[in-house]
Amino acid sequence: MNIILIILVFGVIIFFHELGHFIVAKINHISVIEFSMGLGPKLFSFTKKDTQYSLRLIPLGGYCMLLSEGEEGHEDDENAFEKKSIWVRMAEVLAGPFMNIVIAFIFSAVIIHFCGTDPATIGRVYDSGMAKESEYADVVKEFNGVYPAEQAGIEDGDTVLEIGGSKIKNFRELQIYLEIYGDGSPIDLKMQKKDGTVYDTTVYPVETSAGYKVGIVSCGYVLPQNFGELMKYSAYEVRYWVKATFLSLKLIVTRQVSSDEVSGPVGVAKSMNDTFNEAAKVDVLTVLLNWMNYIVLLSANLGIMNMLPIPGLDGGRFLFLMIELITRRKVPKDKENIVTFVGFVLVMILMVVILFNDIKNVFFS
Repeated sequence: MNIILIILVFGVIIFFHELGHFIVAKINHISVIEFSMGLGPKLFSFTKKDTQYSLRLIPLGGYCMLLSEGEEGHEDDENAFEKKSIWVRMAEVLAGPFMNIVIAFIFSAVIIHFCGTDPATIGRVYDSGMAKESEYADVVKEFNGVYPAEQAGIEDGDTVLEIGGSKIKNFRELQIYLEIYGDGSPIDLKMQKKDGTVYDTTVYPVETSAGYKVGIVSCGYVLPQNFGELMKYSAYEVRYWVKATFLSLKLIVTRQVSSDEVSGPVGVAKSMNDTFNEAAKVDVLTVLLNWMNYIVLLSANLGIMNMLPIPGLDGGRFLFLMIELITRRKVPKDKENIVTFVGFVLVMILMVVILFNDIKNVFFS
């Protein structure tokens, strides 16, 4: 069952990504030669209205193949991708990543409907009085009598609006900030009291066995009270995952994470398997909600990663279109194909490296 759920996670995000391309192509009368789920050998296919729909063996990819100008017998076909206006072509390229963000939003709404969201509101500020409470006694000992949030004037029920000049919408963003930038440096916060009063303060994190901390506890998860709040919280959830993706990319580029901390399909599948096993101990709904959560995470990730200006990805195609828009001249097809091929090969090499790194970490560590 876990294997089926894992395949379905990848299947859902790939299907809707390619569906985005497919829908915009059809709306704008661009001929779709093949809509394929999966890569490699063909398992099943049928043709309808000049489009072949295929299911292929390897469930880690897919594609929406469009008719291209210059293909034999279609040199002057008005339904070729290149024959359309630049705005249509841009919309077609952006449609896949955009659909990933939409799907992340929809699944976020379902999850938040059942589980709620974590607003950036402080449930409890660590202070010396907590040493007498068994729930917190061991934790507050590590602060050695220094409670940064309390000393900064932060109180229970205050809401964090900005951290380090960056706006935040949920408590997990605080945690990410401390994990990434937690070196003991002062942190500037913009806060809001329960009565709506906004104030600025600075906290000085202290080092604990779990890293640098400021001494605050989340207010927990809250359920939306109406449809408007559900939509707002769902948008915040997608925003969180998009932001987390950019921060992760920054850490990789600046080499602040080791190769062992980077996961590919195998590592993600291992994480999903462990999560589903734990969720199964609760009930079926918990399994399904965790399944949806992985779709949100990976769909937002795929949407952002695909828009990187790398040849072979949607972002690379969009870059060529931007050059055309600025120069008012199309990039020569032969040169675009060469650059795209080189980019595709480099992406494949990176995928192989990540795959072997995954196998090493999962099976030999």
